[in-house]
Amino acid sequence: MTRSNIARAGCVLVVLGVAACPATAAVSSLRNLAGTWSGGGMVSLANGEQQPLRCRAAYDVAGRGDALSLNLRCASDSYNFDLTGNVEERNGAISGQWSEATRNASGTIEGRAAGDHIEAAARGQNFSANLSLTTRGNRQSVSIQPSGTEVRNVSLTLARR
Repeated sequence: MTRSNIARAGCVLVVLGVAACPATAAVSSLRNLAGTWSGGGMVSLANGEQQPLRCRAAYDVAGRGDALSLNLRCASDSYNFDLTGNVEERNGAISGQWSEATRNASGTIEGRAAGDHIEAAARGQNFSANLSLTTRGNRQSVSIQPSGTEVRNVSLTLARR
């Protein structure tokens, strides 16, 4: 598996993870994500191998709470990556951009939020993935299924610090 494919899957995971929380009618739910988060999970590869992940994220909320900037770092024993991104939420619709400079990866994210759950698709020039996220209180559970890579699944749980 290439480090680039793992990094792209992780990037998508985090960008969507910042948008996964209950939507409200008057104020965007992104406001609930401000601060620092950390956690761990697993990346599952096509050859059956699994690698543990450790991640730290910082989320800065702007505007009326409907715009979010993120900075994420994830690592395993064999690789690491740094991700930046911007996400907006409008009436349950989620959209944004992400990039991972060390691997020259970037793309867009679009999806829908309903209650504490989000379903979204991430696209880049050489990458696509479906994502499912659930946020309850100070915990986020994220699952990513990339297409056309050696990464088959990424699962992660983040907690607010």
